[in-house]
Amino acid sequence: MLDKNRITAIVEEFLQGSPLFLVELRISRSNHIGVFIDGDQGVPISSCVELSRHLESQLDREIEDFELEVSSTGIDKPLVLPRQFRKNVGREVAFILEGDKKVKGKLLSASETSFTIEKQLPKKKKNDTTPSEEPVQQIPYTQATDVKVQISFKG
Repeated sequence: MLDKNRITAIVEEFLQGSPLFLVELRISRSNHIGVFIDGDQGVPISSCVELSRHLESQLDREIEDFELEVSSTGIDKPLVLPRQFRKNVGREVAFILEGDKKVKGKLLSASETSFTIEKQLPKKKKNDTTPSEEPVQQIPYTQATDVKVQISFKG
């Protein structure tokens, strides 16, 4: 069986000192290795190729055969690490808050334990006297799931 800790160490050592970082490493029962990286300014395909070649040189197919995939996380993947949140400050995000409540808003800041958004609140009806919800909220990472950057095609 392939050693996930060893492969993680190889990837992290290779990425050390660069603007790239490891987001996720998966190894299936059939020895499919999936390495997903992100970067502070995105991930050039050449970096994925270099990392793939480096991993190939460090692992021995004669001992254990494997399939290798090195990829950026992609725009359709949820944010996972605080570093990913920080890189996307200023962008619109959508996520599920505890209790299955869907929330959208602008990502204002991110720390090691939480992120702050300015929520998009529904417009109040003319005669609605209920107090409005506070638009700026700090949300612990543990209370939000499936946080995704919203892609806008507006000019």
